[in-house]
Amino acid sequence: MNLETLYEYSLSKKAVTEHFPFDQDTLVFKVGGKMFALASLSEWEKGNPAVNLKCDPDWADELRIQYDDIEPGFHMSKVHWNTVKVNRGVSDSFLRELITHSYELVFKSLTKKIQSEILALKN
Repeated sequence: MNLETLYEYSLSKKAVTEHFPFDQDTLVFKVGGKMFALASLSEWEKGNPAVNLKCDPDWADELRIQYDDIEPGFHMSKVHWNTVKVNRGVSDSFLRELITHSYELVFKSLTKKIQSEILALKN
C-alpha cells in the first residue's frame, strides 16, 4: 500500500479529518476529534512505511504474536495501539481491515450524541 492509498482509505471513513497536531511530520486521522491512525511522512519517504492503529487489547496481543510486522505502538499506549509495518508481512486487504477496526473502536468510544451526529452526516 502506498501513502496515497492509506490516506484515501482513511479519509473515506465517515467524518474523518486529518491533522498535524504534534509536528509537520506526523499525519493523524481522527473521527469525532479522537485519533484512530497516525503515520510519519518522513518514514514513508525513507522507505520505512508504518502506521499506528488503535486495536482491541486482546486482539493486539494475538496480532503481535502472529505477525512480525505488527508491534506495540511506537510512542503510544502499548496496550491499545499497534504499529503496523506496511508492505511487508501484512497484506493491503488486512491493513484495510485493521484501519477499519481502529476507526470503529474509536467511533464506539464517542458519546452517543457525537455518534448520532456523525451517522446523520451524508457521506
